[in-house]
Amino acid sequence: MPAELSPIDKAKFVAAKRATEFVETGMKLGLGTGSTAAWMVRCLGERIREEGLKVVGVPTSTRTAELARQMGVPITTLDEAKWLDLTIDGADEFDHNFVLIKGGGAALLQEKIVATASDRMIVIADAAKEVAQLGVFPLPVEVISFGWQTTKTLIEEALVSLDLLNFECLLRMNGAKPLMTDESNYIIDLHLKRVDNPRQLALVLNQIPGVVENGLFIDICDIVVIGHGDGRVTVRDINLGSETDDFVEFKPSKNIFADME
Repeated sequence: MPAELSPIDKAKFVAAKRATEFVETGMKLGLGTGSTAAWMVRCLGERIREEGLKVVGVPTSTRTAELARQMGVPITTLDEAKWLDLTIDGADEFDHNFVLIKGGGAALLQEKIVATASDRMIVIADAAKEVAQLGVFPLPVEVISFGWQTTKTLIEEALVSLDLLNFECLLRMNGAKPLMTDESNYIIDLHLKRVDNPRQLALVLNQIPGVVENGLFIDICDIVVIGHGDGRVTVRDINLGSETDDFVEFKPSKNIFADME
């Protein structure tokens, strides 16, 4: 087991652990992708082992599916589950309206499908992910590989039409080759610096031929669980209009670190 986690990893861990407290036996769960979501899968596995929690998860990527198997979390497909009680996932950015930018882990398409097929979505994040203005993190746009350069040009023209200036659209690479998603698509990252009207931008992007989906998650997230390096956790519920603070005891077991050793 690692002797000491960094403050950022402690923040991710306590957010993930707190979020799993929303999980009840019998639930069908969407399992997110990314470093914070990975902690959630580990904590979920611990509850299954220690409490006998009975759930089934729908992973949003091959990476999450593999981790779930390692942690003893039963998994199925969305087609088999049909509808989910809850999805727990991370975010690259979120604002006070619970609008998210996701896709840093190249799983935005499956993440959005799974989240929208859920009664509720909980976002888990460290405090640094909260922003006053979206757009510092590049906005991922998943596109099909066929004619991707044409699609990129159409995206750039659309951004100009929206009076967005000084942007960059960059094909995400994996070494010397374009990164490929689980669906064998490409990702174009939009370096916008700020997103003033996410709803308008999302609609415009998704009308462009070749665009599969964009990383703006709007009207999807219900609860945000924010972790801090000292163990403090803030829970915000957009439907209740509530915010609560408490502490999560930091005692990760050896089993949680099993895949990291």
